[in-house]
Amino acid sequence: MIVCNMIAGPTLCGRPAGHIQLALWEHRGKSPGARPVLYVHGATFPVSLAFTFPFDGSSWADHLARNGFWPWGLDFAGYGASQIDWDAVASPNEPFGRSQDGARQIEAACRHIVERTGARTIDVIAHSWGTIPACLFATQRPALVGRLVLFGPIARRDGTDRAPIESASRLITVEAQRHRFVADVPRGQRPVLLDRHFARWAEDYLDSDAASRTRTPPAVRVPAGPAADIRDAWSGTTSHGPRDVAAPIAIIRGEWDSLSTDRDAANLLADLGAGR
Repeated sequence: MIVCNMIAGPTLCGRPAGHIQLALWEHRGKSPGARPVLYVHGATFPVSLAFTFPFDGSSWADHLARNGFWPWGLDFAGYGASQIDWDAVASPNEPFGRSQDGARQIEAACRHIVERTGARTIDVIAHSWGTIPACLFATQRPALVGRLVLFGPIARRDGTDRAPIESASRLITVEAQRHRFVADVPRGQRPVLLDRHFARWAEDYLDSDAASRTRTPPAVRVPAGPAADIRDAWSGTTSHGPRDVAAPIAIIRGEWDSLSTDRDAANLLADLGAGR
C-alpha cells in the first residue's frame, strides 16, 4: 500500500514556509529491517507518474519493496500532490523551484523519514533534473545520505545557451510528453512506453494538476526552475561540485537518452573521480 504523508515545506525563494505542504509518498509493503530509499523526480512529472506508476500491475517502488527496501517518494513543491500557493511563493518573472530550493525540500523529506524509520541515513535515487538538487543536498548534508543513485543525470556541458527563463512556471501538454518519450527512440526500435501504458499515463498526468483540463490544449503547470537549472548546467554552471559528494554513487543512463548522453555520464564520472 502506498500512502501520502503531508509534511511542512521549508522556506523557498525567501517566501514564508507556511504556504507549502510537501507530499511524501510511503510504500508500506516493506519487509522487516527494510532500508529506506527516497526517490526524487525530474523536471516535468511527479512521483505518481514515475516511481509508483504501475506497469501491468507493478511499479518500481513495488519492486524495491519486494527486495528489502522501504520506498519513499517526494513530490517537489508545484508537482503532483504537494500543495502550494503560487501567488504567495512565486515571483512572476523568476523561475520557481531552482536546485537550491529543491535541496531544502529533499532535506525536509529525509529528516521526516529518519524520524519515521529510525534510520541514520537514507539512500537517494534521483532522476534527470532531480540529480542536481540531490547532489547539492548530498554536499550540504552528507551525514544524511547513505548511497546516491543518479538516473539519467543532468551533467555540466560547455555550451553557450543561456537564454533567460523569465517566468515562474511553464505549461506542458500531453503531446509534449509523448514527443519526449519517442524522440530518442531509433527508427525501427520498439517504443519505450507502449500505447496502452501511455493512454493511462496521460490521463493520470492531467489528473496531477486539477486545473490542467481548463486550459486549451490541456496542460500541466510545473515550476520553471528545473528548466533554468538544466540550461545553466549545459552552459557550464551547476549549483554543486560533484567532487564534493562523499556518498557512494551509481550513475545510470539509457542508451538512447539525449538529455543524459554517454559523454555526459563520462564527464560526470570524471568530475566525481577528481575528488576521490
